[in-house]
Amino acid sequence: MPKVVVDAMAMQRALTRITYEIIERNKGVDDLVILGIKTRGVYLAQRIASRLQQLENVTVPVGALDVTPYRDDIDHDSQAAEPEVSAADIDFSVAGKKVILVDDVLYTGRTIRAAMSAIMALGRPKSINLAVLVDRGHRELPIRADFVGKNIPSSQREKIKVSVTEIDDRDAVEIIKASANQAN
Repeated sequence: MPKVVVDAMAMQRALTRITYEIIERNKGVDDLVILGIKTRGVYLAQRIASRLQQLENVTVPVGALDVTPYRDDIDHDSQAAEPEVSAADIDFSVAGKKVILVDDVLYTGRTIRAAMSAIMALGRPKSINLAVLVDRGHRELPIRADFVGKNIPSSQREKIKVSVTEIDDRDAVEIIKASANQAN
């Protein structure tokens, strides 16, 4: 049975805190762009941008990043050319910008490594900072989040499920008992 560890109000507070930390660390929102990792990271990125708009009265560009072609843990067609990032969901340049990369769960670090490769294929940003709703540990790569909504220590036999209203009809973070090959 799933155990809710973050409810809708706690999620909203965590995203608000992350937003304030982004403003503080960047001394405002100048040259800031936000890239959400598909799928749930995009919705979290949009919520952060909306909160930035409320607080700073500035519209920060938001894009959706599909990192699938850059994953090293997915079997890609060996005859495929270099992966290409679709600019369809990113209608601005990242060159010289302060990129805030947003994802729902930080686990092994492999998704973030793939995202950084995808970003670099789009241009050379001034900096990349990582914002995650949940950091669950168990890193395989030396990657750490700059902004964390909640640290949730978990076993590798557990799965962290983030639900967002936009696609799941509710906001919540749950821990679900799972076999080792199903954990995320």
